[in-house]
Amino acid sequence: MVREYNVAIVGATGAVGTEFLRLLEQREFPLASLRLLASKRSAGRSLRFCGREYTVQELTPESFEGIDIAFFSAGAGRSREFAPHAVAAGAIVIDNSSAYRMDPEVPLVVPEINPEDIALHKGIVANPNCSTIIALMAVAPLRKVGAIRRMVVSTYQAASGAGAQAMQELLDQSREVLLGQRPQPRIFPHPIAFNLFSHNTPVGEDGYNEEERKMVLESRKILHQPDLRVTATCVRVPVLRAHSESINVEFEGARPPLEAIREALASFPGVVIVDDPERSHFPMPIEATGRDEVLVGRVRADISNDNAIDLFVCGDQILKGAALNGFQIALEWTRRQSA
Repeated sequence: MVREYNVAIVGATGAVGTEFLRLLEQREFPLASLRLLASKRSAGRSLRFCGREYTVQELTPESFEGIDIAFFSAGAGRSREFAPHAVAAGAIVIDNSSAYRMDPEVPLVVPEINPEDIALHKGIVANPNCSTIIALMAVAPLRKVGAIRRMVVSTYQAASGAGAQAMQELLDQSREVLLGQRPQPRIFPHPIAFNLFSHNTPVGEDGYNEEERKMVLESRKILHQPDLRVTATCVRVPVLRAHSESINVEFEGARPPLEAIREALASFPGVVIVDDPERSHFPMPIEATGRDEVLVGRVRADISNDNAIDLFVCGDQILKGAALNGFQIALEWTRRQSA
């Protein structure tokens, strides 16, 4: 018999939380029970799942009694406060926030890349940052053909990365601009419609913002390459959903043949090559939206560096960049429980 699990979703009313709910239903996860948790402000709302209404409960330290798996997507502060209570109650926490990603005691996992790290958990498994997941889905396969020395990444990040209210802000501001009105920022610090700006996380003394530092540090941890050279520039763009990234990858030795690189990408689970120069058809966020896979294209030799290549990738930030990756971690954990 297939074992069933008692599952809780923390942040159930948010963009990623509702995506977790959809995945559990559509992918027929073996559920024994479901508990939807959110802030006091959202408690009492009803969400539909598998043909019935579930009432959202207020998140408290006592919310995890009897829970086997707790998906957290309510921000780093809530994770730090409540994840220990979930672990103490016997649950495995799959945390989508930044709270535990760089904790040496917490595995940081992309299941296609380092699933074995799940076995190292002590109650919490961290879901990487969205831009890191999308980049590494394209970079990790390249290790089959050559050791990687350096990554240079420029991101074009959609409003979805800042949540459901930010997505609505892009829609509202677009209407305002088209009506000749001045857009009024509420979630973002600057107008997002018909504009772009540096990712609005705090900038440190080194000149890198938090999003860029996540790319650097998380990539090293996931790939188990503490000396990997990584630099990133992260930018918000007026796209509703799905992040795009331009990636330059430098190998330790001579650049592998492009055909071997394409074969490595094409054979990697979760990657789809979209690379048609004749039609100028390459990865686009509009085509990545709603897809599980990361789209990879513009595969070409770097004419300025004999050891490097360039790629362009797109991935759905809410799916593979967040909820889907966490869902896959849960599936891998359940598989190991049954083995």
